[in-house]
Amino acid sequence: MIAHVRGTVTALGLTSAVLEVGGVGLELQCTPGTLATLRHGTTATLPTSMVVREDSLTLFGFLDDDEKSCFELVQTASGVGPKLAQAILAVLGPDDLRIAVAGEDVKTLCKVPGIGQKGAQRIILELKDRIGAPVGRGAAVHVPVADAWRSQVVEGLTGLGWSAKEAEKAVDVVSADAGPTPDIGALLRAALQTLRKA
Repeated sequence: MIAHVRGTVTALGLTSAVLEVGGVGLELQCTPGTLATLRHGTTATLPTSMVVREDSLTLFGFLDDDEKSCFELVQTASGVGPKLAQAILAVLGPDDLRIAVAGEDVKTLCKVPGIGQKGAQRIILELKDRIGAPVGRGAAVHVPVADAWRSQVVEGLTGLGWSAKEAEKAVDVVSADAGPTPDIGALLRAALQTLRKA
């Protein structure tokens, strides 16, 4: 399998980035937090996890090995596939996930679109003894962005499973402090933090 990818960032979308490696553009599905760290035209190295299905090969890219490990571990819980695992990491960082599972915090896990109370309880039950303790990574810095990105951010949030109404509300909150330099990844991440606190 492909353990990591190093290449030039040639495209950034709402849910993915394209890295050119040896003349080939590889599309990596990433969380908003990971996308916020990438810049078009720069070289990046991302740990990756490949998900093989009958009809597709999907490459997921991560900020670091810790995020990748959590992505792979959470999929061992019943009913959690790669898309839901990615949504979990988009809403909760690896340490937040560990704290929620260790503290049996069903309410926090239910903030992830697609996870109900029973699903959260199942994840806690199946991962509690295997997820480990928080590693103490610092909180990400959120860069405010301009209102011009509003529709794209709403689309990204609805793509992760929130309703259009919830997405609009979250964007309203982060738009209040928007600056002149648009950074869609940072705005999306900030909106996710707002939804997480709601």
